Amino acid sequence: MSHIPGAAEAARRIARGETTAAALLESVAARMAAEEPRVRAYAALGLEAARRRAAELDRAAPQGPLHGVPIAVKDVFDTAELPTAYGSAIWAGHRPRADAAAVALAHAAGAVMIGKTVTTEFASYTPGPTANPHDVARTPGGSSSGSAAAVAAGMTCAAFGTQTAGSIIRPAAYCGVVGYKPSFGVIPRAGMKPLAESFDAAGTLGPGVADAALLAAVAAGRPDLVAPEAPESWPVIGLLRTDWWDEAEPAQRVALEDLARALARAGARIVELPRPGIAWANERHSEAMAWEVARAFAWERAEASALFSPKFAEICARGLAITPHGHAAIRADLQRARAVLSALFDRCDLVLTPSAPGEAPLGLSATGAPVFNRIWSLLGGPCLSLPCGRGPNGMPLGAQLAAPPGQDAALLGAALRVETVATQAFGGIGLR
Repeated sequence: MSHIPGAAEAARRIARGETTAAALLESVAARMAAEEPRVRAYAALGLEAARRRAAELDRAAPQGPLHGVPIAVKDVFDTAELPTAYGSAIWAGHRPRADAAAVALAHAAGAVMIGKTVTTEFASYTPGPTANPHDVARTPGGSSSGSAAAVAAGMTCAAFGTQTAGSIIRPAAYCGVVGYKPSFGVIPRAGMKPLAESFDAAGTLGPGVADAALLAAVAAGRPDLVAPEAPESWPVIGLLRTDWWDEAEPAQRVALEDLARALARAGARIVELPRPGIAWANERHSEAMAWEVARAFAWERAEASALFSPKFAEICARGLAITPHGHAAIRADLQRARAVLSALFDRCDLVLTPSAPGEAPLGLSATGAPVFNRIWSLLGGPCLSLPCGRGPNGMPLGAQLAAPPGQDAALLGAALRVETVATQAFGGIGLR
């Protein structure tokens, strides 16, 4: 089966005349024919429209950095060409009039949308049918389940995802790909179904750092992110085991510490960070999410709550039970947590920490725990997961890099160097 390039390599090959948009699309379509029946990453496919689009692009002058590159879109982003159901039967068959802003910007830059990827229900917890392409008996993670699985299986060159707690970072780790959650608001959320608006972030997934960065750069209107340059000198990297280190599987702990040692050998300065002492922050983030979910889904609660999953109904009920006074106390606690997290960066430029507790769990009825992700969604800065070896069951493990809000270009540049070291230390993960 032919190699499926990531978005950055695909764009270069098309620009150099080494392939065409149509030829690349057919390679992806062939991979989809082989993989989609077992992985079930897509909620809707638009291959015929994509073929017409690719043919048009092959006849046209270059449109932008994504000219002819196939991409997938998580099914919480509105799309005019394909139905948008947000992972819920309530919205089955819904056809928005317009594309979400991020999708429209990718289209304007020459991207070829091939389909909508499966999301958990409203990007929360109840999963769809998607399986992990490394082992279909295991979860791909969530809520960006289909996006991570499609990238891992070579069924797209890059994909959009979203994160409110751990919905990009964790699936990326479980599927052995790169997931990038930008700083809050970097990628516009217009036309994206909100879950908890104080924390929702649009992001990207790709087989490598450059691929996720390219799609994000286009969607954000940030040329500085298209090809971030690796810094000449290493940033100071803080190794943070967090307050949940005991919940990490032994293989995950070993992999993270092995990566830290490999980075030190490569010249990085690694500093040990103390555990921040905010174990309560995950629960407070969960409560704040529930408050916002209950209000964001007022129409669905009033008109179609019988179609909620039990878990989603429980989240809404929990949010409605929180009083305004209780919500104010939650917000105050979250501000305290942000201050503690921000202070970590007085000692380092980037934090290195687990992406997930370990390997993807067995079963498709749940998507794993966002225990190592919530605090970074709370902080609102950029974070990125990249592969760092495999666990005892042969499944991918992930390492997470986090930076202060606004330091996206610095994070991506450093991630390119970390990616090189990780690949040298652990070897490749991909199925592509």
